[in-house]
Amino acid sequence: MRKSARLSGALAMLLAAAIATNPAQAAKRRSAEVRAPGSTAPSALLTPELLPVQRVTLENGLTVLLHEDHTVPTVAFWQWYRVGSRDERPGITGISHFFEHMMFNGSKHVPPKMYDQILESNGGYSNAFTSNDMTAYYEELAADRLGVVLRLDSDRMAALSLLPEQLKSEIEVVKEERRLRVDNDIQGMLGEQLYATAYNASPYHWPVIGWVKDLDRITREDMVEYFRIHYAPDNCILVLTGDFNSKTALDSIRFYFGSIPRQPAPPAPVNSEPEQRGERRVEVHYPAQDVTFMMGYKAPSVRDSDQYVCDVLSVILGSGESSRLHQALVYQLQIALGIGASFQTHMEPGLFEISAEMKPGKTAGEGIAAVDSVLHALIDKGPSERELQKARNLLEAGFIKGLKTNNGVGEQLGFFEHVYGDYHLMFQALNRYQGVTVNDCRRVAKQIFDPRSRTIAVLVPEKEGGEAAP
Repeated sequence: MRKSARLSGALAMLLAAAIATNPAQAAKRRSAEVRAPGSTAPSALLTPELLPVQRVTLENGLTVLLHEDHTVPTVAFWQWYRVGSRDERPGITGISHFFEHMMFNGSKHVPPKMYDQILESNGGYSNAFTSNDMTAYYEELAADRLGVVLRLDSDRMAALSLLPEQLKSEIEVVKEERRLRVDNDIQGMLGEQLYATAYNASPYHWPVIGWVKDLDRITREDMVEYFRIHYAPDNCILVLTGDFNSKTALDSIRFYFGSIPRQPAPPAPVNSEPEQRGERRVEVHYPAQDVTFMMGYKAPSVRDSDQYVCDVLSVILGSGESSRLHQALVYQLQIALGIGASFQTHMEPGLFEISAEMKPGKTAGEGIAAVDSVLHALIDKGPSERELQKARNLLEAGFIKGLKTNNGVGEQLGFFEHVYGDYHLMFQALNRYQGVTVNDCRRVAKQIFDPRSRTIAVLVPEKEGGEAAP
């Protein structure tokens, strides 16, 4: 499922008023708004009129999205760089995530380790994330301090510090993060092996955090060249939401960012992944009490409208205690401690994931057989209308409730502008969900949940020292 977003205060109040009508009238209205999955019309709950956005492209190629909301005197500022692990190559895997760390380590006019100190002394805070498809940074602070983040972030885009001693120090921080999140974490280990086994020639083959030997191998020259190409203004989307005047804010953005030179476009990632013609399995041996397994089925990319059906299927199968997988494996068969399903929208074909932790004494084979039974029933008869409407409602509610803050609006605008190629497509999402039918669920489930196109990663419990656990 795509990252959640949140809705600005003024828009949230309008939507609350619209939803708080007579329940029967609201249901009738939603029914009248439902269109086929391919509908490109906005939902009445979320329209360009309710969420006005100004889009500007500067002469150096920098994309700027502005959404004014004067509900509270704060602003959120996002920078979406069109670079993630899919833009890497063997030998420099993990370099995109490495840059996420380096962007807080000083620039021409900001000393090392001072970025957050300056921001926090002005009442703001920052964070960032790296994924397969993107690297995003955001800050929130009082509206009258907007100039602080514009100065800080333009300086690091124009002249990031890449001193050898800083690179050496920060790479050790990244390696420690890898030890924490992957090498000593069951879900991290299984997830890494799941993708490494599921893909042969896709840029999703390697992990976002990188292979440890590549982290040791990355040179300063690699960093300088990667930064020059991928952190150029024409490879970035700026999103500003909150309490500001668009003309004044745009003038300030031009002042701080407009002189940074554009660069030649980076080479497009190459995806040469062949069709999978048989189930793949991988084992991970690690000291643990219980068996855990992950299943990954090849799933569509953002370019396929069936991604919306995959979102619905993930809710029906694995969202909450009433989901089909939880009911079957945890309550009825009582063979699992927990189970879930997830799907994330990616720029390349990704995986529909199912993950389960078995009860002591229960095997991965028992769990996989039970999952297969649930999937076969879904393919055979599809979800009930009640299940389907519940899934639609949860997705719609999550989408709308997520849009309650300036930061959430900036996140959603940036995500759709980058991953979908146009922020306007976010206005179609609610109708896409409401247009999913029982037959759509059966069709897509049959297509995706084919054992020949799945990969299974199984944790084999061991005692400390490598001896097999009983």
